[in-house]
Amino acid sequence: MLNKVMIIGRLGRDPELRYTQSGSPICNLNIATDESYTDRDGNKVDRAEWHRVVVFQRAAENCAQYLGKGSLVYVEGNLQTRKWQDQQGQDRYTTEIRAQRVQFLDRRGAADGGEQGGYAGPKRAPAGQSGGRPQPQRQQPRQDDYEDLGPAFPSEASGMDDVPF
Repeated sequence: MLNKVMIIGRLGRDPELRYTQSGSPICNLNIATDESYTDRDGNKVDRAEWHRVVVFQRAAENCAQYLGKGSLVYVEGNLQTRKWQDQQGQDRYTTEIRAQRVQFLDRRGAADGGEQGGYAGPKRAPAGQSGGRPQPQRQQPRQDDYEDLGPAFPSEASGMDDVPF
């Protein structure tokens, strides 16, 4: 059996970092992917799909520190459906991507008006959200650590219809 998901998209809001009672970090991401196509009448149609992503351990802390709303990411993982009961006792379900790999695709400084994308350098968790754990100091990535990866979505590209993938 195979349960594998790979997406490239942009965060719709800032990452949400929390810690379990045992101190394990968990980060929730909301990622949008989009596609565009031409309908039967020749009109261009853009459609966005939203994905819930859960990241664990060290990768969760990195996502919370380095990503923000609008950041471009590659996520690889598997689908998982969870069940719980709401306050009225009704069964509720959610399907999410359990990330095994998250790769940051934006260039440094992109969110502050520099280049395309949403990477704005390291972020710190607000007071009280670190679960009492000290946040280690991190070196900021250098500009040459990133390469030009091209447009994030098909709607940002023009004339790329002949790309073989």
